[in-house]
Amino acid sequence: MELDLVRVSRLTDYVQKLMAQQNGKELYSLYQDDINNVTPQEVLEILYKQVQQGSSVENILVLLDKIVCVFYHSLNAYSWEKPEQESFLGSLMQENRALLQKLEQIKELLINKDLENRNKKLIGSIRELLQFNDHYLKKENILFPYLEKKADAFHGLAIMWSLHNKTRSLNKKLLELLENKSSQKAINIAIGELFFALRGLVQKEELILFPIAMDLLTEKEWEEMKVQSGEYDFPFISKPEFFVADMGIENKGEAMEISEKYLLQTNTGILDIKQILLIFDALPVDLSFIDENNLVKFFTRPQDRIFPRSPAVIGRDVKNCHPPESVDAVMRIIEAFRTGRKDTAVFWLNVRGKEVLIKYFALRDEQGNYRGTLEVSQDITDIKKLDGEQRLLDWD
Repeated sequence: MELDLVRVSRLTDYVQKLMAQQNGKELYSLYQDDINNVTPQEVLEILYKQVQQGSSVENILVLLDKIVCVFYHSLNAYSWEKPEQESFLGSLMQENRALLQKLEQIKELLINKDLENRNKKLIGSIRELLQFNDHYLKKENILFPYLEKKADAFHGLAIMWSLHNKTRSLNKKLLELLENKSSQKAINIAIGELFFALRGLVQKEELILFPIAMDLLTEKEWEEMKVQSGEYDFPFISKPEFFVADMGIENKGEAMEISEKYLLQTNTGILDIKQILLIFDALPVDLSFIDENNLVKFFTRPQDRIFPRSPAVIGRDVKNCHPPESVDAVMRIIEAFRTGRKDTAVFWLNVRGKEVLIKYFALRDEQGNYRGTLEVSQDITDIKKLDGEQRLLDWD
């Protein structure tokens, strides 16, 4: 999929003029030939150039649906090789089909004129839509990192991450309105907003993101992603059977060989690599390490992870591991650590019914040089309930 750089340049100007609220009809007439021939990868490049030229993600989102609508006929006509059903991308597309079916089922509920009874049934259906979060997590933690390694333009995927967060927020908002028996007008507006956002994301994936990914990623990379996705849920579809690819087996063998050859010797004891990993994964916390260059270098895999992580994030710039809305806060912490102004940062929040404590620690060597940041996340729900003492073993 080659870029027509002249067309990209012209359509970048077109989008900028749209954002400046110039006359849409006149602009369409002026750029019609380019619009009718634009490709998915060119659309991504055009959006990335908006970010490069200083447009905020928020401003781009305001016009994004209009831009996709203008490019729709060209994108819809674009010919690309569809994935096999049991592949990583094939499962994402199956999830999209299942989501659209769920939305149609919810539409049937809306016909009921008994609003109280209708809204009671809607609560269950809207809560069920929250399961689709795993679809977005697989994109953010697996697909996006693989694509970011291919070209700078894929850093523009932060725009889609913002759409994920917007959809999550709209889903929770609608659920709260229903549970609190808010005004019917507010509920109806929220239903429309959520449906529009969910359908819009499906369209953007299958007109832009998925054709690009199918064209750029290798069979080996698709197999790696398929294996990594096995740790996530598959909303509204049966979980496919996954297998460990040849590369995964080789890597596992190498890791075991290293564990026998190399030891960590300190003043407090000696451990081999395998023992170190067992200790890390036994700790009741999620650990993630970012080095002095802001690259993700390591994370642990405890039995009950709070936040999902996939091997695809290794080597990823930490800025790309967060939605645009939270990047500034993350970089503020890291820069405070780097300059020595701060050594820790602490947050606590509710995550899927759990009370979670998150701590960031600056790591420094013997000379005090900044060497990276350690993120530690812990489920403290049960800890907060502790009272008094327990001195006896109680396994019953």
